[in-house]
Amino acid sequence: MDPDLPASGSTWPEPSASPLPEHRFLDREISWLAFNQRVLELAEDTSLPVLERAKFLAIFASNLDEFFMVRVAGLKRRIATGIAVRAASGKTPREVLEDIWERAHATQREHAQVFHGEVLPALSDVGIRLLRYEQLAEHERQAMDAFFDAQVFPVLTPLAVDPSHPFPYISGLSLNLAVVVRNPHNGTELFARVKVPPSLPRFVALGGQRFVPLEDVIAAHLTQLFPGMQVVQHHSFRVTRNEDVEVEEDDAENLLLALERELMRRRFGPPVRLEVDQTIDPHVLELLVSELDVSEPEVFRLPAPLDLTGLWTFVGLDRDDLKQAKFVPKTSRQLAEIETASAPDVLAAIRERDILLHHPYDSFSTSVQLFLEQAASDPNVLAIKQTLYRTSGDSPIVDALITAARNGKQVLALVEIKARFDEQNNIDWGRKLEEAGVHVVYGLVGLKTHSKLSMVVRNDGDQLRRYCHIGTGNYHPKTARTYEDFGLLTCSSDVGDDISNLFNVLSGYSLHTEYARLLVAPHSVRSGLIERIEREIEHHRNGRPAGIRFKSNAIVDERVIDALYRASRQGVPVDLWVRGICALRPAVPGLSDNIRVISILGRFLEHSRAYCFDNGGQHEVWIGSADMMHRNLDRRVEALVRLVDPVQVAEIHELFDLAFDPATSVWQLSSDGTWHRRIVDADGEPLLDYQEALIATYRSRT
Repeated sequence: MDPDLPASGSTWPEPSASPLPEHRFLDREISWLAFNQRVLELAEDTSLPVLERAKFLAIFASNLDEFFMVRVAGLKRRIATGIAVRAASGKTPREVLEDIWERAHATQREHAQVFHGEVLPALSDVGIRLLRYEQLAEHERQAMDAFFDAQVFPVLTPLAVDPSHPFPYISGLSLNLAVVVRNPHNGTELFARVKVPPSLPRFVALGGQRFVPLEDVIAAHLTQLFPGMQVVQHHSFRVTRNEDVEVEEDDAENLLLALERELMRRRFGPPVRLEVDQTIDPHVLELLVSELDVSEPEVFRLPAPLDLTGLWTFVGLDRDDLKQAKFVPKTSRQLAEIETASAPDVLAAIRERDILLHHPYDSFSTSVQLFLEQAASDPNVLAIKQTLYRTSGDSPIVDALITAARNGKQVLALVEIKARFDEQNNIDWGRKLEEAGVHVVYGLVGLKTHSKLSMVVRNDGDQLRRYCHIGTGNYHPKTARTYEDFGLLTCSSDVGDDISNLFNVLSGYSLHTEYARLLVAPHSVRSGLIERIEREIEHHRNGRPAGIRFKSNAIVDERVIDALYRASRQGVPVDLWVRGICALRPAVPGLSDNIRVISILGRFLEHSRAYCFDNGGQHEVWIGSADMMHRNLDRRVEALVRLVDPVQVAEIHELFDLAFDPATSVWQLSSDGTWHRRIVDADGEPLLDYQEALIATYRSRT
């Protein structure tokens, strides 16, 4: 227990002050939409190469899909079940939903305008063309005839709607054609639905970096699907459904089977959004709205083509001239100092010192991945324990664990099968691990294991030593090249004891809750951070250095926010660096005068979490997996580790210094919840790009 903190379960006495105002929280859902608006602003940034702008259009679309599938679906579920509890912002679920519809309609229209009015013409200017079918040359139409006959027609299944054929089920996020055909003999008009096969390319390559939407190819050949009928009209549409999953506590005896059943039910979740071609016939739209049971605000009329997540096709083109200069991560300097003929000796380097990693600037493959690969083949390694939340299907991490098990080591993998939208993948490779002899634990019912932990037990001759990795990001080698994260490699006995105890909690029946260098949710992350916030107030009150700096993906938890408000009221400077959602209102007179909130988006996704306290001049820094959200603090197993090397503590503070430097380009949050992008200085000169500055720094080091 830190002697400078109050006794467990208590806090510093709060100074006499007026109560905190009632409407002090921004709405989390609207804050998320503001985050996606910032993504869209990157797509609007004409200083970026055009394929980077296309990438941000695709990210915006994908983000919004998930938002509707999870957050909007959750609001609708609460309204339907009568659980209409007001949010911390003071709004009812119905009021929040109406705000979402208004803002989502506006941003989707803006998204379409940026694509059609700016990015598509810019792509055309550099030889990348997305054409409608009627724009194709004759030889291209002939090629599409052959493509349709050979690859498309065999997989299409037109579904009619008539008294003997009920309206078909429309799967979530599928692109469809609503087709009206007429019987030439009696003039009867009938409706049919044709699903655009997701197994085929979203945009079909014509050659010469020319493309046509797949639905256009299908639409041009509808007469082959309805021979003898007259095709009257056709329109594209797309449905978003509730695709969140819930596993009940009663299913604890077989969590794996319970989740698989729930994944099957996910396919039939109720609709939450209907996107339609803006030229759709009113009668066809009326039929879709009626059969899908969606309300008018849930209908989004947009210019075709729909589903711009397909823009990843263009982003993947071999056109480096239209992208930001590639950045190739390098081996961490501290690892490179202990290098064999072919690669760093990671275990030897960890014995020398704690190693702080900063991905993607420090290579994941020559640090964390190599750490596990070397441990798997090291004859002196006795055991490996690993948490896995998300990883790739062909993961070298999974391969290393399998190799270790086959080499006779005891291997434990804690696979979190409740990782949203990765559930089936995790089930599949969890079984692959089991088949190889790895001991697999599928998480805890009621809690998601979100902590990023790895432990290697090695016989070093004089002692058994535990080598540990604690990270802020997933063990996913592919996303590690685009996600910014921290990681700590250490063989500290304190950390080794802590992680051993935590793994025993996760895999057995241990009730251990006290740790030396870790804060662990759901027991001590919130309380530990709030105690340290209160300690900063005490330091400031006594004239000692005091300050708080948080970097997080989201800051929503009301108790943490209220503690930050109290610190600000007492004069403690608070800097919050938030990628996504922030429910705290900065710069409110008498409440948050001393709080600044910024956001940085760019080529890398700012994913790391760091929590820093001036602590009277004895700086304290924690890194780990936890965001400041209810789910992280109450319903997940999260871990933060305290850095003890003064050089590493200084490194984290230097990153904050750069991010909050007035010469750095950021978005800044205002008290009303609006974000303002700071791009140029008073003289109109471009401000520093934070991530590009770090790339230059790391390149200069090598």
